[in-house]
Amino acid sequence: MTVELVEVVRSGFRECVHSGSVVILGADGEPTLALGEVHVPIFPRSTNKPMQAITLLRNGFEPLDDAELAIATASHYGEPDHVALVERLLDRFGFDEKSLECPPDLPQDERARAEALPEPRRVYMNCSGKHAAMLATCAVNGWPIEGYLDQAHPLQQAVIATITDLTGEPETDLGIDGCGLPIIPVSLVNLARAFAAMATAAPGSSQRRVADAIRANPRVISGTNAPDLLTMRATPGLVCKIGADGVHAGALPDGTAFAYKIADGHDRARIPLTLAILHRMGVEWTAAHADLAAPPVLGGGARVGVVRAIPGVV
Repeated sequence: MTVELVEVVRSGFRECVHSGSVVILGADGEPTLALGEVHVPIFPRSTNKPMQAITLLRNGFEPLDDAELAIATASHYGEPDHVALVERLLDRFGFDEKSLECPPDLPQDERARAEALPEPRRVYMNCSGKHAAMLATCAVNGWPIEGYLDQAHPLQQAVIATITDLTGEPETDLGIDGCGLPIIPVSLVNLARAFAAMATAAPGSSQRRVADAIRANPRVISGTNAPDLLTMRATPGLVCKIGADGVHAGALPDGTAFAYKIADGHDRARIPLTLAILHRMGVEWTAAHADLAAPPVLGGGARVGVVRAIPGVV
């Protein structure tokens, strides 16, 4: 059973409710809050990307800088700086855009999308940085380039092994993510534990390198006004990553962590719930947090309501 977590209030009327499941872990890795189906595997979607990037580091990929490592974890908005990083990574290892096996797309950022119309490109696709870094890892290891999306490819076998190692999740049937790569089901509890392990890993380890690259480059992994950018800017030390269809996970430097899944996948529930979770985790509250925690509901261009975590639930 899922639990009602976020409500949309318009003109004093409770217009909509978003349900889901959420877990918060203490620094000892044990749940301090568990609502809904936190032990049932879900598709983590792009919250898997940091763990996929750890796989690449473990298998010889060496980024030029933290920004290049961050783009390998990104669900980017296809803005010019994102595209430039992806193209630089492709060029450095002798590839071009045609080598990417992610689908063509338009940028998610509105301004970048308007400038790109009407031509979808693979580099605009939000997963293109990950795909470019995967191609680079294939080149380093002499693995086949064609078919790198296939579950049986050596790269994907390495990814499966790494995510199984980091999450402790038993191997099970895989799905296919939006970008065409295999996706590994993981429970919210184990997803949160994997993020806690990244946040507290020893300096210089592959896990810590990925966590530090994300913390240092929140815009690279997301984009203008993206949830991860806004949340990490407001919360120093936080490492977090959204996933499509209402998934989010993150951890603080002390190892406290969270993961959740919004049942209907609606994005508007994401930031209010994340901020309520951070407040419950003891993050020092600022004006920036308060602004993010209650996005406005508009009517005729004026604020007439609010999207908020349901009081007293988280």
